[in-house]
Amino acid sequence: MAYSLSSERPAVAAAQSNPIRALFAMFAKFKANRAQRRVLGNLLELDDAMLQDIGVTRNDLYDAMHSPRAGQTLSQRRAAAARNWLNP
Repeated sequence: MAYSLSSERPAVAAAQSNPIRALFAMFAKFKANRAQRRVLGNLLELDDAMLQDIGVTRNDLYDAMHSPRAGQTLSQRRAAAARNWLNP
């Protein structure tokens, strides 16, 4: 059976099994996760007043540490805090 459009191809057909590429992707993901944990750890060292200036709380940081999308989580929490501050 011939597929004329890329959207018609099964996902399995597009996947390539290259162990070297998979190994490098795994190391890159590990490095990114480590950097993210380091940054969140540095933010936890700030006092509560400085965190409030940024627009986040310690609980927001803890939640971000357990979230797969930490940046998006913190951004949403900061935006919610800004809305609540402007409209109590």
